[in-house]
Amino acid sequence: MSGLKAKRIVAPVDFSDLSLDAVDRALQIVDEGGSVDVIHVLPTLPAMEYGNLYGTVTDKSRIEHVKNSLRERLPDAKGAAITIHAVVGDAGREITQFAESEKADLIVIPSHGYGFVKHILLGSVAERVVRLAHCPVLVLRS
Repeated sequence: MSGLKAKRIVAPVDFSDLSLDAVDRALQIVDEGGSVDVIHVLPTLPAMEYGNLYGTVTDKSRIEHVKNSLRERLPDAKGAAITIHAVVGDAGREITQFAESEKADLIVIPSHGYGFVKHILLGSVAERVVRLAHCPVLVLRS
């Protein structure tokens, strides 16, 4: 990807191999001294979820668990600063709002390449990010 450089990149992850590969790609194209913000968006827990009912699972505990898991799975940064973030909400909206608030130059996101029927049923976070983003979005295909 010669010629493509950015100072601040947001790389959303869902713990799939494709999303972790997207973080690697973001590290390859970030400017020297730049940063990669890795973000995972957790869905809101339903009110009737057992952890919610008994108070054993909180958004704070879920966020900490995700951050620890990402620290274990992500590669060491070579010349770029990696910052790990986790939030709760709608993935497409949270990713784009985060990128805008952090003044990101680029969002690097994988496309899982679902077929038409599965896409209609599940939606596409990548498609939503492309529509809502304030900055360029690099969509990586498998």
